[in-house]
Formats: sequence, structure tokens, C-alpha cells
Amino acid sequence: MRKNDLCLSSEGAEVILATSSDEKHPPESMIDGNPDTFWTTTGMFPQEFIICFHKHVRIERLVIQSYFVRTLRIEKSTSKEPVDFEPWIERDLVHTEGQLQNEEIMARDGHATYLRFLIISAFDHFASVHSVSAEGIAVSNLS
Repeated sequence: MRKNDLCLSSEGAEVILATSSDEKHPPESMIDGNPDTFWTTTGMFPQEFIICFHKHVRIERLVIQSYFVRTLRIEKSTSKEPVDFEPWIERDLVHTEGQLQNEEIMARDGHATYLRFLIISAFDHFASVHSVSAEGIAVSNLS
């Protein structure tokens, strides 16, 4: 089977919640496939966003491009609604002065319908997420 970037809005993914929004840098910018757009936090941590796949997926690899993110926690849910999240991955990212953080995560047990990303802390007052990519396959539609 062909592996797709399951997080692209063109694949049906949607950001259904974000704790902050700037009209110039909306949450949808993380999954629009455009390298020039991004989502930015508006201060105070933790910050979070939830991506809905609208189907059951199996994720094999995640790539998060961000700036100033210090600690990132990712939780997943296989429910039909965005509930019952379970801890999945937690990483302390390296501060990269003047360039994007490019965090690649090989995923284990990556079955999900929703992913919740929590930016627990940052290296500055604000952080940005430029893209979230999830390589994998759609397993089944939600029924």
C-alpha cells in the first residue's frame, strides 16, 4: 500500500482545536502543505492542538517542524470523538538558533483517529509549528 502524509488537509485531516490562534498564522497552516505558513502560540504554556484524521490510520513516522518548542507531548485516541487520549510520545527538543527544529519520530503502535500535541514548554515566550507530517496508511473509515 502507498504511504501518504496523513496530516495534510488535502488528505482530509483537520485541526479541530487549538489553544491559540493568530489570524495571520492560523492552526490550519500546520497541515496545508505550504512551507511558508505556520501556526504560532500566543504566549503562556502549555499550548495544544488536535488533528482529526476522520478515519482510522496507522502512523509509522512523524515529522514535526517547529521553532522554540522545548518539550512536546503527543497523545493519541482511536475513539470516534476526541476523547480517551492516551500518552504516546514525549520529547525534549534541541534549541536550534535561527533554523527550524526538524523532529523525526519513528512511531510504534501508531493507530489513531486523533492526535493531540501539547507544547509543554518553550525556549521563548512564543513557539511556532510549521508543519506536522504523519507518514502511514488509512486502515479503515470511521463507522
